[in-house]
Amino acid sequence: MKRILIVDDEKKIRDVIASYFQKEGYETIEAQSGNEALETIQRTSVDFLVLDLMLPDRSGEEVCQMIRREQSIPILMLTAKVKEDDMIHGLSLGADDYMIKPFSPRELVMRVKTILRRTYHDHLLADQISYGDLTIDQTKQTVRVKGEALSLTPNEFKLLVVLAKHPGRTFTRDDLIEKVLGFDFEGDTRTIDQHIKNLRYKIEENPKKPTYITTVYGVGYKFTGGNQ
Repeated sequence: MKRILIVDDEKKIRDVIASYFQKEGYETIEAQSGNEALETIQRTSVDFLVLDLMLPDRSGEEVCQMIRREQSIPILMLTAKVKEDDMIHGLSLGADDYMIKPFSPRELVMRVKTILRRTYHDHLLADQISYGDLTIDQTKQTVRVKGEALSLTPNEFKLLVVLAKHPGRTFTRDDLIEKVLGFDFEGDTRTIDQHIKNLRYKIEENPKKPTYITTVYGVGYKFTGGNQ
């Protein structure tokens, strides 16, 4: 569940935004000042920041700058400023998007969803994941088992990364289709089964008794990291 931090000094606005995100399955936490927002980010993980620019202690621009020095949390700015220069300035400070008050809460949720989808995809293409004899290099988009390079299709690679980044978590076929093939995919959900089968033949020592990707019967699949 993604956690959204809503920063605004007006409680009514925070409550409205929070209710819309909660209806979409997001967890929300709130802050009414810049300092409170910075303290919250230091003590808990946050996946997205909805940030009002007019705060009582320090400006939203300053908060954005301070966060950007240390973290890459996606940020959407809320403001009553309508000048194009203000918007350009906000984006230049590191914000991912900008909405002018008054705004549509539904549109806000849609924009945040889009940014999170894009950010998540970008994060799939960085860093290295290792479990036992299996090594996934997300920067080079390569997979090795016992040092031997494997040939994976782009969708097989995406599927493996999604699973490996969340060991122990069970994904339904619909979950995997949305994350790997896209939410607008209109094919058979069993397509995922074939990708899993292909992956097992490539990464498992015994594909019929998989230890990396296991089936959760009646639900979907999970990555067990070779610990079965």
